[in-house]
Amino acid sequence: NSNSNSNSNSNNHNNFQAEGKAHAQVLQNEGILRLDNVLPPDTADSLRDYVSSLRQTSEREVQSGLVPPLHRFADVLLKSNRCDLPLPLGQSPLLASALHALLLRSPVSSVIESLFGTNAVLHEFSCLVSDPGSQRQVLHPDTPYIDGKGPVLYTCFVALQDVTPEMGPTTWMPGTHTKEAHEAFGDATGRKDEFLSGRRAVTGTLKKGDCAIFDSRVLHCGTANRSHLEGGEGTSRALFYFSFKNPEVGYTGNPASIRPEIGRAMLTLGDLME
Repeated sequence: NSNSNSNSNSNNHNNFQAEGKAHAQVLQNEGILRLDNVLPPDTADSLRDYVSSLRQTSEREVQSGLVPPLHRFADVLLKSNRCDLPLPLGQSPLLASALHALLLRSPVSSVIESLFGTNAVLHEFSCLVSDPGSQRQVLHPDTPYIDGKGPVLYTCFVALQDVTPEMGPTTWMPGTHTKEAHEAFGDATGRKDEFLSGRRAVTGTLKKGDCAIFDSRVLHCGTANRSHLEGGEGTSRALFYFSFKNPEVGYTGNPASIRPEIGRAMLTLGDLME
């Protein structure tokens, strides 16, 4: 039976390869790509519940001094009402099946494979939650542009609920993963404002189970979660995310949101698709 499963998995993957190449071209050009329906809605619901419970447990473990904060929560820009919760891949059948669905039953892995090959290394595996009241982040890239080097990371954000404009969706500026964009963005003489005012922005108002994949050099920010201003308690925005690192790159210039034991395992895209 496992043999027939692996055959059907490889057939699924082959079906996505041509599609993946076309999507990869968009991602290379724009630095951002949207793919719909990559995670079944019931899996997204289960994962959101799991993350909520893991967050409460992790907060208790940290408050009681059982574990150091950085073993449960990654550093996130603008911490108030935001949390970045690295996920324990080996400890949860749900996490394994969610990752399996994303990599084998959607074009996600074909896109990464087209750009980085199957030796791409799992660099982050986490969930980003922004609660009602979280403020807008400053615009930033996750990694710097380095002359002569290609892309460093591709990150996949998967919505665990519908993301409305009031819930603080991520905003990306397509095409800003270039040397020219980073030079203009780093310019203190006023060129930065001129550059930004003329740029197109896209907003991550994703439906549950949709994803955005982006080049870590693209300028982006989480916006303010104002859902509580609509009346009621508001809704937290939870994004399950993982990133794959270019196998030719050593240090990315940014600490990874991943449990230490998973980071040390240096799992590749190929390993995870088996």
